[in-house]
Amino acid sequence: MKQLKENQKNEGLTLVGERIYLRGFVAADAEAISSISNQPEVSQFLPDWKSSKEDRLNWIVNYEMPSNQAFLEAVSEKVDMEGHFLKMSILLKDTDELIGWCCTGMKGELPLPNREVMYAVSYPFQNKGYATEASTLLIDYLFNDTTIETLNAIALIHNSGSNQVIKKCGFEFKETIEIDGEIFNRYRLNN
Repeated sequence: MKQLKENQKNEGLTLVGERIYLRGFVAADAEAISSISNQPEVSQFLPDWKSSKEDRLNWIVNYEMPSNQAFLEAVSEKVDMEGHFLKMSILLKDTDELIGWCCTGMKGELPLPNREVMYAVSYPFQNKGYATEASTLLIDYLFNDTTIETLNAIALIHNSGSNQVIKKCGFEFKETIEIDGEIFNRYRLNN
């Protein structure tokens, strides 16, 4: 059974699934996120996420943690979520090992409403259902606890794993689109 709880360590929102939990980025995540983002199996699909540990730490502390706090404040005030981003780490329940991330935010290259759900999982943990479980936790939270009514997901047409995850999460294929010279499948899910 999925649970939703507020974390006592001031880490904000925690979403709990069967094998994993999601919680907002914290400074201690920088090394693991940097390491995962630089894996060739991840960076080939998410090159903008490649980073050094120092750069990732700066982004987490100065941008992503404050952005997560603003997202949660908007949720509590039940205001329009446009422009708010939420970046959550995926951690194994049994070991607390960070194995990836699952995020939501606005994707300017998409038609309105342009809120996206995206994810990445460390190579050794791919093809084990973790991305689907994480995405489902986030989608359920967004549809049940926020004012968000529509979500998008995109995947490069040759990224068969990601396209499969998106379909398993219930997204409906809409079209292929070009972003920065690359062709993506675009999907949409309505509450």
